[in-house]
Amino acid sequence: MFGALAVSGITCLGVILSVLFFPTLKIKKFKVSTYWLIALMGAIILVLIKSVPIQTVLKGLINNSSMNPLKILVLFISMSVLSVYLDALGFFEYMAGVAVKRAGGSQYKLFFYLYIVVSILTVFTSNDIIILTFTPFICIFARHTKINALPFLFLVFIAANTWSMMLIVGNPTNIYLATLFEVTFFDYFKIMVLPTVMASLTAFFGLLLILKKHLKKPMEIIETGNKIQNKFLLIVGLIHLSVCIILIAISAYINLEMWLICLICVISLFLITLIYSAVKKSEPKELATCLKKAPWELIPFVLSMFVIVLSLNHTGVLVIIASFLTKGVAEINFGLASFLASNIINNIPMSIMFGDVLTYLRQAELSKALYATIIGSNLGAIFTPIGALAGIMWTNILNQYKIKFNFLDFIKYGSIISLSALFMAILGLWLVL
Repeated sequence: MFGALAVSGITCLGVILSVLFFPTLKIKKFKVSTYWLIALMGAIILVLIKSVPIQTVLKGLINNSSMNPLKILVLFISMSVLSVYLDALGFFEYMAGVAVKRAGGSQYKLFFYLYIVVSILTVFTSNDIIILTFTPFICIFARHTKINALPFLFLVFIAANTWSMMLIVGNPTNIYLATLFEVTFFDYFKIMVLPTVMASLTAFFGLLLILKKHLKKPMEIIETGNKIQNKFLLIVGLIHLSVCIILIAISAYINLEMWLICLICVISLFLITLIYSAVKKSEPKELATCLKKAPWELIPFVLSMFVIVLSLNHTGVLVIIASFLTKGVAEINFGLASFLASNIINNIPMSIMFGDVLTYLRQAELSKALYATIIGSNLGAIFTPIGALAGIMWTNILNQYKIKFNFLDFIKYGSIISLSALFMAILGLWLVL
């Protein structure tokens, strides 16, 4: 037990330190993120010291249940590809440009319109994609209009990490935890709609109250250059995303697994795009962008964390954690514990670990603890920048555009908003369940 616990702890600490101090490793012309390399090394060491049998790992990877991490990775990466495809065609920038035009010269109006656009897009796509797409746009726009980018940057981050709770597809942690316990699309939505609305509105008005002094200055209207690159392919992309979400919603009734639906939609999108490019005698640049920007690094990271969790489970550590968290109110214990754990080991490995912890709970406690964990995995991303991978990448983008927003600044704003949103979300969950 102590060997597995020590290696797991050192690995998680190494992941955090790598994110803060040496996020990338440069090998000639290539840059490699270090967080997944450290996680992979930790997983390999655990297998070598026999903290988890290799047979157990292989069995976990080939089993035909919802606990299979490969299925969840296919689902998440497929949804990401659908979103990246729309981004490559200029859809998200176009939607942001519409919000800018409607705002006129008012920062308050822009704040409100941008919140609506980001919230709606997050619900139906993915929080990570929205954050990484809108952040560069806001940085450039703020520079040209000579306004403070901070309120709008944090607005996008808050909206994307609160409204992401609404549907299963909004966050990879939702996907993992919900599919792990075979929660259907509608059952998930029915429970999470009220906690999401309560948390999101609390976060929005809290952010508006904190940052309102920055929004008083009028802004200069500029052309944002928001143009759709190819209307036909955009329609094709939107149809595929819509069909994918609809089929996921009824997957339990048509006897098709969600990961398979997403994979089929992506294959169909690629085939239609290739045929269109062949007819038009053009390069399928959108597909190249998808292949380049898809979150492939999540594959070794998630699989490595899966091995780490298997070792903790095999050595009995998770049983101890489960017995501790089941004392008291499940919504509060699991909501707060997952929220804090996300900011220690990141929300994806936290979800993998808590997914196994939840298997030790009685049926009466499981539903409350499961949804509370999902809430914590989403809102934990707002507390510190290491709570989610999107937060890590978000701060890197700000550094590229030379926008000062350090770790302490993030916590100063994030702690107030995330904790108040967490309280309201758990209250909403308590009212529903």
